[in-house]
Amino acid sequence: MTALALARSWRPKTFSELVGQDHVVKALTHALDQGRLHHAWLFTGTRGVGKTTIARIMAKALNCTGSDGSGKMTSEPCGKCPACMEIDAGRFVDYIEMDAASNRGVDDIAALLEKAAYAPSNGRYKVYMIDEVHMLTNHAFNAMLKTLEEPPEHVKFILATTDPQKIPVTILSRCLQFNLKQMPVPLIVEHLEKVLASEKVEYEVNALRVLAKAAQGSMRDALSLTDQAIAYAAGKVTEESVRGMLGTLDDAYLIRILDCLIAKDGASLLSVANEMGERSMSFSLALQDLSSLLQKIAAAQVVPESVLDDWPEAGEIRRLATQLTKEEAQLFYQITITSRPDLSLAPDEQTGFAMTLLRMLAFRPGNGGGGSSSPAPSAPPVNTTRPAPAAPASRAAAPAPAAKAVMPAAAPASAPSAPAAVASSAERPDWHALMRQLPVKGLVQQLAFQTELQDWNDSAAGVRATIVTPMPQLASEASVGRLCDALTAHFGKPVKIVIEKGEVEGKTVAKVDAQIHQEKRMNAEQMIAADPFIQQLEKEFGAKVVGGSVKPL
Repeated sequence: MTALALARSWRPKTFSELVGQDHVVKALTHALDQGRLHHAWLFTGTRGVGKTTIARIMAKALNCTGSDGSGKMTSEPCGKCPACMEIDAGRFVDYIEMDAASNRGVDDIAALLEKAAYAPSNGRYKVYMIDEVHMLTNHAFNAMLKTLEEPPEHVKFILATTDPQKIPVTILSRCLQFNLKQMPVPLIVEHLEKVLASEKVEYEVNALRVLAKAAQGSMRDALSLTDQAIAYAAGKVTEESVRGMLGTLDDAYLIRILDCLIAKDGASLLSVANEMGERSMSFSLALQDLSSLLQKIAAAQVVPESVLDDWPEAGEIRRLATQLTKEEAQLFYQITITSRPDLSLAPDEQTGFAMTLLRMLAFRPGNGGGGSSSPAPSAPPVNTTRPAPAAPASRAAAPAPAAKAVMPAAAPASAPSAPAAVASSAERPDWHALMRQLPVKGLVQQLAFQTELQDWNDSAAGVRATIVTPMPQLASEASVGRLCDALTAHFGKPVKIVIEKGEVEGKTVAKVDAQIHQEKRMNAEQMIAADPFIQQLEKEFGAKVVGGSVKPL
């Protein structure tokens, strides 16, 4: 004899057996106990959360006659009277389940409503359950409006859908709507423990956690996967067997990936990806699990008590939360979730996954690259070792934007030992040249390029620099701190920055660059306009150069 699937044999038959939908159970049991029944209910929620199950329990509650045949409508159906047993068996003539996905036309609804006018054959009420009701056509919805609003006294409607947004407002306004929740992982694990204990199947709790996570909030999916795991394991349901069945990633791989990112070890990072490919793991699920782990790490950095001690990976999460910066955790999380759709565009999933890891390695906050790679060649540093001219610093000539200089790794033997942007520690530096030299990137570089030096107070204890910026939104605490660190490393003494909001008297590096770019664009437009070939095209064909389309090289 074929065994009944767990999802069917463990389908709740009373409200007390229903798991995870207490808010719905409370409302329905109170309505049944007080006799204040609506004529139509709408249950919404993802698959496997109990919509059809609640409909069947409601049908039993409305038609239960008790074990002695004299019972009344109740919130606790007996399960032993003919009505209860026939509804459980799916053969009660006054309980009609209709699938709107395959019976979606106006003729199907018209036939159902025509039968609704007749009194029930055996029960107290006729109960119509329309599943996936959002699949009905507009004409079908219109056909049922009047009956749904004022049905016969002996008729109750129960509608169920996974997509309530597609149901017309006119239908929603005629129903009591209940949104069924997705099942949280701990609740699914608790229920699976009860099921497997009753079925006398050995298991590991971590295996049930993997199954619960794979079910994505659906209790039915969790029971179906458990059925599959029992068959796959042929004995004890272990974490290893479940991961092998699902093709999911062991947390150890995820921890190794983050450790490699922290160590900036690109070779080991690709080695982990190759190992995962050899085990035929799902790289899409790997990115999903990695983003989930990064979310827990980011939460632990802000709210340490969010890490629960019963998590198998709790210790690793706490360790990684201290080794990753908050910016890194946020950036890595963003890269993992945005890279999942790109896997289908890659030559293969493993290549797409490997590129995601390399992207995480390359785009680290405040970091120009992946650590182990050789530094990119840079333009020679701007030579500003001469004393500043008598004119104000804000009037100093800015270097060309092409000379996007950075501090060289090692100065030539003939280079002076003083910093390039200042003649001596007592003189004001050439702020434009200094900002171009500092090894900063991203938002810190944008802040540096949008500032002008107002005051420079140099003492034995350190330097206090007052700078003005028209864009104070760039001057976050983190960005100012990194700019201070870069200046401290450059001058070899502590540098404190005071930010003041206001319009600069001179020109910031960004303004100089924009002016140079504008001049180049205008020169390029003039050259295009004076080009004989362009002039010939304009004369013979009436062609015109689109304004703003000319860009300088």
